[in-house]
Amino acid sequence: MSIIDFEARAASPAAAAPPPAPLVSLRDVHLAFGHTEVLKGIDVEVRRGQAVSIIGPSGSGKSTILRCVTGLLRPQRGEIEVDGLRVDELRTEAELIRLRRRVGFVFQQYNLFPHLSVLQNLVISPVKVGGEPRAQAQARARELLAKVRMEHKENAYPGELSGGQQQRVAIARALALQPELILFDEVTSALDPEMVGEVLTVIRDLVQDGLTCMLVTHEMRFAEEVSDTVYFTEAGRIVESGPPSRLFGAPASGRTRAFLQRSSGAPAARKAASDPIQNYLRIDPLRLAV
Repeated sequence: MSIIDFEARAASPAAAAPPPAPLVSLRDVHLAFGHTEVLKGIDVEVRRGQAVSIIGPSGSGKSTILRCVTGLLRPQRGEIEVDGLRVDELRTEAELIRLRRRVGFVFQQYNLFPHLSVLQNLVISPVKVGGEPRAQAQARARELLAKVRMEHKENAYPGELSGGQQQRVAIARALALQPELILFDEVTSALDPEMVGEVLTVIRDLVQDGLTCMLVTHEMRFAEEVSDTVYFTEAGRIVESGPPSRLFGAPASGRTRAFLQRSSGAPAARKAASDPIQNYLRIDPLRLAV
């Protein structure tokens, strides 16, 4: 090989180092509740530092995908990896706790402990699960409260806060164990419209700081603004995915176009409380005290 050939090969894209493995990977994930198929072959990738949004109509499997990533639900088929860890193969509570120390989860309902103050809600997991000295945990908790603009409420109790304030505290609590990944599950859908903006501002700041996150949201403009990749789901399948400029600007699927047109002309959909799948997925906050 000549020097010219060698230099040309070195400069070519093929000679570049391969991209790092994704932080999160779901491959052909299937999940059913009884005879009801909820996920039908889901493939998703999230790279470190990315914000990935999952959009779609209610009941399309969006929240179920997040619950599979954090081990709250186990698929019947397929593989789920978080930083090389096979989540679908975890069996013991100790293994799941180790996973959840690395993956934060912010739910639609805030799931704060009502008998603990705001500061205590943030400190309990680092101290009880992480073995962190209380003074150190309190110092970081105050930093996180400042990040979500709630430092003035550290001694308040959840019942004394508005919905938007409780959700901001829930975000700070999810960050308390310094996770590598954080999952946001329709975190504004239970809020009054005037409170939505304050929560989205906090998430926007976290994304700009480089936090790796997966978001399930009905806030289309927000998803378009903050996401590196957007997945559109329907009936348990990924219909299409891509960068937000393409998916929102020139979607390939007619179904995606129809959904976006309806979303732009109507308020975000709300999940019916009588939905049997959502009732099954309701989370006891005591299970997540890690």
